[in-house]
Amino acid sequence: MSFHRLLPSISFLRPDRRISSGAPHPLGATWDGRGTNFALFSASAEKVELCLFDKSGRNEIDRVVMPERTEDIWHVYLPYAQPGQLYGYRVHGPYDPEAGHRFNHHKLLIDPYSKRLGGQFSWTDAHLAYRVGHKREDLSFDRRDNARYTWKSVVVDQAYTWSDDRHPKVPWEDTIIYEAHVKGLTQLRDDIPKELRGTYRGLAAPAMIEHLQKLGVTAIELLPIHSFVDERHLIEHGLKNYWGYNTLSFFAPEQRYSSDNIQNAFRSTVAELHSAGIEVILDVVYNHTCEGSELGTTMSFRGLDNASYYRLLPDNPRHCIDDTGCGNTVNTAHPRVIQLVMDSLRYWVEVFGVDGFRFDLGVALGREAHGYDPNCGLFDALRQDPTLSQVKLISEPWDLGPGGYQVGNHPAPFAEWNGKFRDDVRRFWKGDSAMRGLLARRLMGSAEMFDRDGRRPWASVNFVTAHDGFTLHDLVSYAHKHNQANGEDNRDGADDNHSDNHGHEGPTDDAAIHDARERSKRAMLATLAFSHGTPMLLGGDEFGRTQRGNNNAYCQDNAVSWFDWRQLRSEAGRAQTEYLARLIHLRQQHPTLHSARFVHGEAEVLPGIPTVSWFDERGKLLTQADWHDHEARLLVLRRAVGLGRRADVSLLLVNGTREPHRFVLPAPALSWCLQIDSAHPQAPPGMVTDRSVEVDGPAVMLLTSAPPLHA
Repeated sequence: MSFHRLLPSISFLRPDRRISSGAPHPLGATWDGRGTNFALFSASAEKVELCLFDKSGRNEIDRVVMPERTEDIWHVYLPYAQPGQLYGYRVHGPYDPEAGHRFNHHKLLIDPYSKRLGGQFSWTDAHLAYRVGHKREDLSFDRRDNARYTWKSVVVDQAYTWSDDRHPKVPWEDTIIYEAHVKGLTQLRDDIPKELRGTYRGLAAPAMIEHLQKLGVTAIELLPIHSFVDERHLIEHGLKNYWGYNTLSFFAPEQRYSSDNIQNAFRSTVAELHSAGIEVILDVVYNHTCEGSELGTTMSFRGLDNASYYRLLPDNPRHCIDDTGCGNTVNTAHPRVIQLVMDSLRYWVEVFGVDGFRFDLGVALGREAHGYDPNCGLFDALRQDPTLSQVKLISEPWDLGPGGYQVGNHPAPFAEWNGKFRDDVRRFWKGDSAMRGLLARRLMGSAEMFDRDGRRPWASVNFVTAHDGFTLHDLVSYAHKHNQANGEDNRDGADDNHSDNHGHEGPTDDAAIHDARERSKRAMLATLAFSHGTPMLLGGDEFGRTQRGNNNAYCQDNAVSWFDWRQLRSEAGRAQTEYLARLIHLRQQHPTLHSARFVHGEAEVLPGIPTVSWFDERGKLLTQADWHDHEARLLVLRRAVGLGRRADVSLLLVNGTREPHRFVLPAPALSWCLQIDSAHPQAPPGMVTDRSVEVDGPAVMLLTSAPPLHA
């Protein structure tokens, strides 16, 4: 029979187009070479209509009632729906906000499993399910149709083959992460063809790959590339959501980074980076969506099944739980939402070949009804999945909810952004008191947080700067944030940055201040490179990128955020880039600097030389009382590991003051080579002929030795 009889009021249906009930799996629109199966989850819907549009996305050309419901999956098969077909859903059900239901069939909704979006989007009150200004606010019901103003889902042909692509599979302990934005990284790079700048393909341009390889980077971590929406208030102020943490679709690549076939553009970029030995990690935002609070829009999830997709207040489900600061929190305790996240992650691995994920506000993903749970359903699903358990998984281990700071409290195989590393390293080099012991912990992989349940040092993703906050140059140039350009009267962004302007706020021609700032930067980079754990660099820090004191440049899609590659060609930019490359090379060359396991000094590698030892500047072992000296700012770390017939031994001399100090090298005497001195980065490596060395401050000096294990 023809199911078109179910819709006699839709006059534009063609009677010769027969449909069938189709299958409930897989979810989304699946082209099989003849037609397309559509499957959609909604637990509380009463009727679902599939709407088809012409290529412009402005004109609806067909509407079909989904004829079959299997459990909570609505499905239909259309033999005439081909790749490129634009579509959306209208979902009928109760509009009862006080019970958590916000169905409104006047709002066209995109498919949560959309692989690509088409048409155009523009802001209008018609995207709201309620009437603006009504005395009952969101309890009112809006009957305006938003179809002309919203994105449409697109049927895609997923039959792709990339048999020649090989994942680099860089071991965690050898990983060096470079965090960057797709557009900002290459938008101003003039040695990349103009048409590729700011695009996916620009990431894999020869000049870009050469830069990453020279630096020693093994993975590039991209800010969100899931399709997202610019917030209305930003558009009204002439701004954009540059960072992209405002997701609309978890499967569709963001279109603004490609002028051609988006899927092919990103897939070929990943393959090129893989050929260069560089992994691709995606920053993914499953903790909230672009629909905002209960006063936000109805574009997809809210109109499909608000009570399933979002966490709502148990005693007042009219309101969203906001543990993210973005108005809503995705309900990743729901089995169908877990399925959505898992299907999305597998899609990016299996179709696009990505090598890992950084989960924004990862604690929100681990929340169950009783609070954060490291053994939550989503984490358990990830850990057992044969595909996803084998890629790099990184959590941002905090959110804004109760007990939201959970650094060190994620299960294996997760790594975690270590915010304590960032803060402690900044505070030590800024000159705060009582920091020597904390710095020692960070140098050894923050074992007090991560050395449990079989976890390894790489679980601590160490960083001094990231996209969220000051760049490294701004960290040593500004004591206060300068976010006026964001249009929020400088209220946004963190106030406590542990930054130091070295005596002058912002740019200066004072040579002494400039030198002091450069010394501080080099000391922090050396600390990052020589600490156990996984180092993450903020892109552009290698040559002194600045955001002019803006520590929350999420809406600055302009020269504030774009990398100014002219700085790399300056003397200072080249020098700092070469210095950082030397640090990374030394780290990779010496196992004592990137251990795959936690070491605590219990075993001796050589007589009198355990795996880890701590000394003061006199060459004396530190005592418990010494660790409680709050004003002590000098430290020596000796690490040793056996390598076949020889050992790798390193000495890290740390001078956290701003004066030179002489360090006595600890016994037993070894043949030491000075590899690098952050205070004098141009000095070549050379043998140390004295029993002591002078370390200017502030600075980190690395000495290495390779004595035989046996005489």
